[in-house]
Amino acid sequence: MRTLLPLLLIAFWFVPASRAQDELGVGVILGEPTGLTAKQWLSSEHAVDAAVAWTFSNDTRIQIHGDYLYHRVHFFNADEYEGRIPFYFGMGGRAIFGENDTTVGARFPLGIGKTLDDAPIELFLEIVPILDVVPDTEFDLNGALGVRYYLNQ
Repeated sequence: MRTLLPLLLIAFWFVPASRAQDELGVGVILGEPTGLTAKQWLSSEHAVDAAVAWTFSNDTRIQIHGDYLYHRVHFFNADEYEGRIPFYFGMGGRAIFGENDTTVGARFPLGIGKTLDDAPIELFLEIVPILDVVPDTEFDLNGALGVRYYLNQ
């Protein structure tokens, strides 16, 4: 994993990003949690995503989450769009369903994602601080690598 991450970041740097409104991507997310994901673009900078996944932190449980995301392609310099990695951040919620308990919390995703020029595929990496509020107030952290295929591109 330590070797893969720098290679992916280098690859992301050289692939320009482009987004069109009303694009729907479906794919997989690997990490904590691991499962199926979807992302619906609302505009060139705004999107919503969701996942149904398995979490392995204490025991195997099902996690459902959804987020509103804001993308900043030119976060540091608006004049240098070409070849930059789109950074995104947002807010959402999650619910984890176990055999004897349910956990509910707020998610604050931070990530990077790129769509390949020659294929309708998005690669992304995210870290998500979480504030669980039910049954107890606790902080948690999720992290994942994922890929989505865009159906209507």
